[in-house]
Amino acid sequence: QVEPVESGGELVQAGGSLRLSCTTSGNSFSGYTVGWFRQAPGNEREFVGAVRWLGGNLYYSDSVKGRFTVSKDSAKNTVYLQMNTLKPEDTAVYYCAVGRPIMSTVAVAGSYYYWGQGTQVTVAS
Repeated sequence: QVEPVESGGELVQAGGSLRLSCTTSGNSFSGYTVGWFRQAPGNEREFVGAVRWLGGNLYYSDSVKGRFTVSKDSAKNTVYLQMNTLKPEDTAVYYCAVGRPIMSTVAVAGSYYYWGQGTQVTVAS
């Protein structure tokens, strides 16, 4: 059982930066893909980025490519989402998700088995 736990969400001004963390209180992320999703009020859950624990392959949505970076620290069993040049439209609850998606489904929420409770990111204009 993997139990992802997110942290780092807060209120930030537009143009600012924020780093979210995802760790696990259960088994390690080894062998899994760890993804970041976000959901704004009234919107569907949206893929942001992901990293495969073995191999380190990275995936991003077009909406955040070039601004957001996913990374992992194997020693700390932690995945990070570094968010730069934040915009008000980045405001959402950000979720960490763990699963074993194939490459074509890495952006599909249903491909992930375990989800964190989410952390709120608010970008003020």
